[in-house]
Amino acid sequence: MPLDIARKVLRIEARAIEGLIERLDGGFEKAVRAILDCRGRVVVTGMGKSGIICQKIAATLAATGTPAFFMHPAEAIHGDLGMVVKGDCVLAVSSSGETDELVRLIETIRRIGAGLISLTGDPSSTLARQSEVTLDIGISEEACPLGLVPTASTTAALAMGDALAVAIYTARGFSEEDFAARHPGGRLGRRLLKVEHVMHTGDGIPAVSAATPFLEAVAEMTRKKLGCTTVLSPDGRLAGIFTDGDLRRHLQAGGRMDAPIGDHMIRHPATIERKELATRALAIMEERRITSIPVVAADGTLEGIVQLHDLWRTQMF
Repeated sequence: MPLDIARKVLRIEARAIEGLIERLDGGFEKAVRAILDCRGRVVVTGMGKSGIICQKIAATLAATGTPAFFMHPAEAIHGDLGMVVKGDCVLAVSSSGETDELVRLIETIRRIGAGLISLTGDPSSTLARQSEVTLDIGISEEACPLGLVPTASTTAALAMGDALAVAIYTARGFSEEDFAARHPGGRLGRRLLKVEHVMHTGDGIPAVSAATPFLEAVAEMTRKKLGCTTVLSPDGRLAGIFTDGDLRRHLQAGGRMDAPIGDHMIRHPATIERKELATRALAIMEERRITSIPVVAADGTLEGIVQLHDLWRTQMF
């Protein structure tokens, strides 16, 4: 019985979202353009369960490059309308389009000089008629057997809000780098760290010249404690790398220690640029089975080095 109920609920809510696709028209594009052209903030407002959906819509917009916040309509008519200023765009969500608190806001919103976009299940409602743009989020039935608890209607509103947000940030050219800038904390933010945020630079880079004696190069590896040393050409470009693994293999083979490190270094090692994601550095290390990767500029100049343990310490994986 519970499984039958669950399947029925999910089917009804799925149909509610599918029904929105057929009703998408130029109004959706107009809503996207209105928000893109908005010089202020997007103020998302709705009562009850719609209000909860509004909070999520506002959060998604803000996280993807559109300044937005939630305004409770009941609080708004008791002073919080001061949050809205000329140039803002109000996005109002109401299944009936007749929510008293929202309807009472319309005249003031117009007087302030803010735009009004509505998401409503009744395109002929007061809210819809007074809006500059209306998006139809009507449904044929709620998933609630009693037809009382907002279920499919809130799902439809949430889906339309997501559609708006994605269309808007796509039009803005919002990128992974933009997302990372807005999410410095949490696992998502850490996964979007760039190489330049975790690499060793300056005196922290183990570096010698190709002419450096073998044992001096080993001493540099020991001092910097990164399990390797980079080998540089006279102009500062990366010529090669020598690692702890190379040292062990050299000793096991009974190799000489009186030759310069340039004779033993690995030429053309894997490298990465500072603006790439740290996750890319990890992928290269795992693919090549290495523990360090030099960071180079476009002209081959050494700028830093990333060590596997540095990536693990960020706890982003």
